[in-house]
Amino acid sequence: MSAQPCASAPLADSPTAERIAAVFDCCFADPAGLNTRLRGGYEEPFYRPAGDRHSYHQVEFTRDYAASALHEAAHWCVAGEARRCLPDYGYWYAPDGRSAEQQRLFEQVEVKPQALEWIFARACGLRFRVSADNLESDLGPSAAFKEAIWAQVRAYCADGMNQRARTFAMALAREFGRPQPLCADLYQKADLQ
Repeated sequence: MSAQPCASAPLADSPTAERIAAVFDCCFADPAGLNTRLRGGYEEPFYRPAGDRHSYHQVEFTRDYAASALHEAAHWCVAGEARRCLPDYGYWYAPDGRSAEQQRLFEQVEVKPQALEWIFARACGLRFRVSADNLESDLGPSAAFKEAIWAQVRAYCADGMNQRARTFAMALAREFGRPQPLCADLYQKADLQ
């Protein structure tokens, strides 16, 4: 936990997905570095490693949704080097309509990305909403899932996170004029919707 008190600012009205993508690209698009770009306008999110289509890696998010941009950036930050060489990081994905057991597995693998998404949302002044991503089955996020996300955010604030995630979070905070987002006091369980 930070030794100094955390400043808080009101949440921004509508940071745009384009600005979020521009921050990501500024941090990670260098061909001599991670050579990765964040792009919107897609019907479904997807990660494409460099190859026939592009000379760079591409993180694709849904339409112009800022929350989708942040969520997909979080998945990229969690993925290790080997996974970033695979389409959609090689992850399994069961579509909407998952069973209770499939939903439990989904929640297990979504804790770290959603914790980072919350930090990124805070960094640019957006509200974070936990995503169960299973509207058809009417299974919302479980209380245990919310608790795990909150605990992971607090762990990231106390213990740190990988350099990619930290770089992006701090760059978002600078772009959107927000306080540094790595203070555990900024994250309350009661805020999870």
